[in-house]
Amino acid sequence: MKLNKTLLILLILTIFLSFTGCNRKDDGGSNIFEVFEVEEKDDKEYEPEYGGKLILPLTNFTTLNPLTCENNSYYHFSKLIFESLFDLDKNFQIENQLADDYAIYSDGTIAIKLKENVYWHDGQKFTAEDVAFTINVIKHAKNDNVYKRMWSDLLGPFSISNINSLINVKIIDDYNLEIKFGKIFSNNLEALTFPIIPKHRFTVGSEDRNSYIKALKDDNYIPVGTGPYKFVNYERFKEVQLECFEDYREGRPYIDKIIGRILDDNELALTAFEVGQIDLSLALGVDWEKFDQSNRVKILEFISQNYEFLGFNFSKPIFNAENSSHLRKAIAYGIDRQAIIQKVYLGHATQTDLPIHPDSWLLSEEANFYGYSPAKAHQELNNLGWKDIDGDGYYEDENGNAVVLKLLTNSYNPLRLKTADIVVEDLNKLGIRVIKDYPDKIPNNLTEEMVEEQWEKINTKVLKGDYDLLLLGWNISPVIELSSIFHSSAIGMGTNIIKYNSVIMDQMLEAAFNSTSREEKQKNYEILQSQIIKELPYISLFFRNNAVLMDKKIMGDVGSNFYNIYKNIANWYIPKEFQEEKVDKN
Repeated sequence: MKLNKTLLILLILTIFLSFTGCNRKDDGGSNIFEVFEVEEKDDKEYEPEYGGKLILPLTNFTTLNPLTCENNSYYHFSKLIFESLFDLDKNFQIENQLADDYAIYSDGTIAIKLKENVYWHDGQKFTAEDVAFTINVIKHAKNDNVYKRMWSDLLGPFSISNINSLINVKIIDDYNLEIKFGKIFSNNLEALTFPIIPKHRFTVGSEDRNSYIKALKDDNYIPVGTGPYKFVNYERFKEVQLECFEDYREGRPYIDKIIGRILDDNELALTAFEVGQIDLSLALGVDWEKFDQSNRVKILEFISQNYEFLGFNFSKPIFNAENSSHLRKAIAYGIDRQAIIQKVYLGHATQTDLPIHPDSWLLSEEANFYGYSPAKAHQELNNLGWKDIDGDGYYEDENGNAVVLKLLTNSYNPLRLKTADIVVEDLNKLGIRVIKDYPDKIPNNLTEEMVEEQWEKINTKVLKGDYDLLLLGWNISPVIELSSIFHSSAIGMGTNIIKYNSVIMDQMLEAAFNSTSREEKQKNYEILQSQIIKELPYISLFFRNNAVLMDKKIMGDVGSNFYNIYKNIANWYIPKEFQEEKVDKN
């Protein structure tokens, strides 16, 4: 995938965006074959029990090394084996994992007290030496390493030339250390969510360059972590076998064995789930109600990181004039987003007015400010001095000139095509003439090459500024860093693709970025969000929802979300009556 396309659609703001490489079709999904069903009576209650086996999907990947693998499915799977100093809770707030406590000093240094009852899967004690070693390994990696990119992306346009100078460690004793950052920034704790690896597995004598090289190798990597499950065996292109870690500090996990079944892609994973060969799968497309027909399947819907937005070309006077926010507000009021959500996404999307995940602890109460209101839209246009002078149903501007806007999108995506068509229809109905600058039909013989060609054309138009409105999508991170898309300095970087430039917005972005405490960060982000709502550099449409499809035999504290599908897996369990081995009847 070329960099420019990444900047347009999969704008990588943090490491969490880097784990989105699996392709998906928007209209995927085949019929369910009722092979292994669990009759679950509504009035029957089960208690947690030990035992059983869980078969989870993996798509083809190149290495078991958690510091180098960029495969999305293995990223989630590796969380069963490896842990970090900090994790994110259901609201993407920092929670301790291997860290027991922390304090942040005025200079940005983080003092961390580690948990003392942590063991590696090979029986060795976990200490501060392992944390320092992991950081040194990442610093030794090339700049395209996923976690080194995380550090850089968390800094956004304020990144430093030598990213290795960002983070340094001072070991106090076995369970205390200080991590000093070369720059004070509000996402410093989020920068410490990388997997920790064991120093003793890669060093012979003293730590040196060879130990870093060994820790970064991809071939024949043996995973050893501190998580609830430990590695047993890997059959290339077939499966990864794990078993419960008896000495896990939180207590032995309920489920005995985990099998990672390796399949070619997510579509095959869904098919394998349908025929009962695996126990869990992500849904594809938007039509997953059909799985309600199965007595075996339960559906856990969640808000994904897939965010859809309408951007404006601020290099054009119509959008950067002093009073142009009235036009942007009119467009926001004039688009019936709930109709799009129901008609196109079958109700599986979540409306928002901000490019911040709806589950985020930083989201303000203004997240849904602009509802569908043609009356308010007309009022905003009247505030501009626009009128329908010639009576043709379309507004002319304050000087009596006709207004025609072009909408650009990647229409070979069927869901985005339908969305774009509704946007055009709504705005034309409102009296804002919008024409389609995209093919409004998908060829029957659509190929990957044709999709690629369309992307190249869109990219060229955006770089030239040859568009008015831009309908695209991002994969938004749970860790917020909006400077990359709104700060004026990001125009030159190519991430502020609409060339939005505001001194006030810059100042607010910098205040949010430089926050030294969680309280200050929340306050500054509330102020920033108010400015976004006021200025509307983008019209946020909605976040797409997704769903985990799960065998009903799996019970317990299931906390799946887009950031961690297997959240709380140590507390999942399978009742004894459903622990028998499956036999594929097909």
